[in-house]
Amino acid sequence: MRVDPADFRRLDLRCHTLLRDVPLHDVWAISLRDGGPGRTIQDVRALLSDERRPRTNVAVRALFALRWWLGRRFRWDGDRNDPPGASYVHRLTEADRRQSHVPPGTRDGPFRVLYVLGDEYLSEIRNATAHGFLALALTQREQGYVVYCGIYVKAVSRFTPLYMALINPFRRFVVYPALGRQVQQAWLRAYAQSQPSAS
Repeated sequence: MRVDPADFRRLDLRCHTLLRDVPLHDVWAISLRDGGPGRTIQDVRALLSDERRPRTNVAVRALFALRWWLGRRFRWDGDRNDPPGASYVHRLTEADRRQSHVPPGTRDGPFRVLYVLGDEYLSEIRNATAHGFLALALTQREQGYVVYCGIYVKAVSRFTPLYMALINPFRRFVVYPALGRQVQQAWLRAYAQSQPSAS
């Protein structure tokens, strides 16, 4: 599911301009079968926040629990490591704000929404380890859809590259594959039946 970042950069997305000074760390693509016409990024977001979604596996839950425990132990998280002036919400244009389906700055779990457009979503999270951005883009194809997940990471200290190097194997081999399967399962349950059957 990890793909060449060039595939993501070829998409016509607002995030390419807004995050021009932030390195694109890696890109994932999740194939979503069927789904019917007219799906938007809001449909994907609904799956990620739906209480009925399949639970992630034990390994993923354990890794997240460990990360939040370490965050409390070393005081990585919290407002003091997320100053309001550092948010990219201040870089949005008036057009970005008007077009977003969710008010910029709205909290989405540990993330802050920057914008939600018809086929694109961008959020950020900032703490003592990194300033991260999650870009989601939904594209339609003949057999359904593909959702691209672009992970951008901006260093906040000399610790950031070491931190990312330490967590990359867990992200790439455990967390993202599990989350991708979770989204695929939830999509099939919610939307696969929306695809008209051949007559």
